[in-house]
Amino acid sequence: MTYSRKTPPFANTGSRARSAARQAVFLCFVIVLSTLAAATASAQDDPPQYELAPPPLMVMSKDERDKLDAEQGIRKRTQLALELMDARVGLAEAANTRDDLNEMFSHLGAFSAIMEDTLAFLKTADPNRGRTLDNFKRLEIGLRRFSPRLELIRRELPLTHEFYVRSLLRQLRDARSRALDPLFDDSVIRSST
Repeated sequence: MTYSRKTPPFANTGSRARSAARQAVFLCFVIVLSTLAAATASAQDDPPQYELAPPPLMVMSKDERDKLDAEQGIRKRTQLALELMDARVGLAEAANTRDDLNEMFSHLGAFSAIMEDTLAFLKTADPNRGRTLDNFKRLEIGLRRFSPRLELIRRELPLTHEFYVRSLLRQLRDARSRALDPLFDDSVIRSST
C-alpha cells in the first residue's frame, strides 16, 4: 500500500514571492545606504595642502671657495671640505634651534654645494692614483656622520620645509655611493705588491 500524495505544482509560490520581496527590499536598502555613505564621504574637507618652501641655492661663500682653491694636495682639500661641511651643518643646527628657517636653508644649500664641488674635484683627479681612491674613501666615511645630524634637523621642521631636507638626505646618500663607485670600477688595476 502506497500512499500517493500529490502536491500542486505551485504550492510554494507564496514563500518564493515573500523571499524575492525581502531580497528586493534588502537590495534597495543597500543601495540607499551606499549612496548616503558616498555623499557623506564627498562632503568631507580636503586635507590641507601645504605650500612647500623653495629649495635654497647651492652656493658656497667666496671665502670657502678661496680656501678650497688654495689647498694644493688632494688629501688636505678633502679634509678641508669635510671641515667646511661640518661647520655648515653646525650652523644649520644652531639656526634650526632659533627657528630661523631661511638661514638654516642657506647653510644647507652651502653644505650641498661643497659636497658636490668636492666630488667633482675628486672625479677630475687621476683615478688610477692610490691617493685619489683613498680620498674618495675618506670623503665617503666623512659623509656618513652627516646623515644622522640632518635627520635630527628634518624631524624638527614644519612640513613646508621638511621636503627639502628629505631630498638633501637622498642627495647625501647618492653622493656617498658616487664616492664609492671609483673604488669598485673595472678600470682600476691594483699594483701587485
